[in-house]
Amino acid sequence: MNLIAIDIGNSSIKVAFYYKDQEKFLRTLPAGDDLEENLRATLTEAWDQIPLVKNAAEPVKDAVLVASSVKPVWTKLLEQIAKDQLGEKVLLIGRDIPLPIETSVDNPLEVGTDRLVSAAAAFAVVEDAVVVADFGTAVTIDLVDETGVFVGGTISPGFDMSAKALKDYTAALLQIRMDKPASPNGANTTEAIRSGLYYSAVGLLETICRKYAEQLGRWPQVIVTGGAAKLIQSDCQFVDSFVSNLAVRGIVIAYKKYLYEKAEIEELDQEDNFKGAG
Repeated sequence: MNLIAIDIGNSSIKVAFYYKDQEKFLRTLPAGDDLEENLRATLTEAWDQIPLVKNAAEPVKDAVLVASSVKPVWTKLLEQIAKDQLGEKVLLIGRDIPLPIETSVDNPLEVGTDRLVSAAAAFAVVEDAVVVADFGTAVTIDLVDETGVFVGGTISPGFDMSAKALKDYTAALLQIRMDKPASPNGANTTEAIRSGLYYSAVGLLETICRKYAEQLGRWPQVIVTGGAAKLIQSDCQFVDSFVSNLAVRGIVIAYKKYLYEKAEIEELDQEDNFKGAG
């Protein structure tokens, strides 16, 4: 299968190109004035490597573009580039492709598809209750139960958002660059902020995981992903795996699940037609 998986987040777009089910490249395109140019170049680079469908009546590439998005303005940008540059439509999870995991939340369509595809990817590997924590622009800590149902989670500010709030809503604190603090007790204002944000994040993750464990009656596996995941790794011995780009893997799983279920439906329709003809 040839597929371009696009994970549109709040602060970056990740583009992964799979050729014959093998990952050829994965690029992270950060927000900025050159985002459109970089996205256009990345998609074109991948598309140029895809062969035409054999024996097709008209020239058509043997690949699809599948996206998960939490930022509508970037979704429109992606769709416009795909149409103008590649002559293709983008399949959007939640619109063109069903959500890849069953949920028990009030409104599944209000849950960011990034959370749902990550949860689906985690459960596909673990096949048991699992906590999926994503440390990005925001921090989400979600629970999938032992039957593979996404039951919900928590949302809180990420490191940069929290640091900006301290700067914006105080008179003396400055914007800091987030790094692992040298010590829990910061010897200066910058280190004090880093320590506060860092250990707040570690403590939040451990507390929420413990609360989920109380609900389940046992400690679930814990998978952490996102741009800031590695920053907290050394102080999170309770975490089982740190997996980069989990959402991209979930996009692939969502599309394969869609194809499988579609094939099953078509097979049942054929059987019904055969019985009807008989």
